[in-house]
Amino acid sequence: MHGIDYGIAGRKALVCGSSRGLGHACAVALAQAGADVTLNGRDPDALARAADDLAAVLGHPVAYVIADATTAEGRAALLDACPEPDILVNNAAGPPPGQFTDWDEADWQAALAANMIAPIMLIRTVVVGMQRRGWGRIINITSGAVKAPIPLLGLSNGARSGLTGFVAGLAREVARDGVTINNLLPGQFETDRLRSLAQARAASTGATFEQTWQAMAASNPTGRLGRPEEFGATCAFLASQQGAYINGQNILLDGGAYPGTF
Repeated sequence: MHGIDYGIAGRKALVCGSSRGLGHACAVALAQAGADVTLNGRDPDALARAADDLAAVLGHPVAYVIADATTAEGRAALLDACPEPDILVNNAAGPPPGQFTDWDEADWQAALAANMIAPIMLIRTVVVGMQRRGWGRIINITSGAVKAPIPLLGLSNGARSGLTGFVAGLAREVARDGVTINNLLPGQFETDRLRSLAQARAASTGATFEQTWQAMAASNPTGRLGRPEEFGATCAFLASQQGAYINGQNILLDGGAYPGTF
């Protein structure tokens, strides 16, 4: 990738939620770096298209599995398709936006299941094998909301913060065995998820979608939104041999939008 040997050629990578968006960008970057990638998603058509597109770039077939990682059955299917992955990228669509008073207990349980419990269960299953083999990379795609909570995204703010707290402890326990665990915190990237949020903001303010989208880009210090391939490249570096000393970190990719120093 970019002329750099990342040291992951032939490593098995399982990338959850990789039929589109940031998860797909991570899968592409890992595959281009030589990893043997297994894609995952719940939409059969979107997943098949993503696998075909990536196969066309790589020149060989790409494995994929239709499964819902929020269920025990789905997680079992993932690991049947990619037993003992060397690289695990946890990723799930965020819960819907809304107001705190709109959400009942079922909404909170669904958010926790997708954005906290499912990744923890996958980590629990694969990390022992990584420790035994003396090498592993676990990368969780969370959100910039972990550092700066986002209005209308309270479900995501809460669930992803719970995962962050869990990872902070575990990462220090497994590092001596050659396993690193890090979180990637995306800001505003050009994805379907951001388009959905822009539509919700437009509806609440009376602005058009186009006005809202342009305002999002203009408000960033870079004057634009992030490109998914930029996010994927960071994921590949964290998975690389060169990234072996990066552990237990929350890496914010937001163009400098977060105003703090920590």
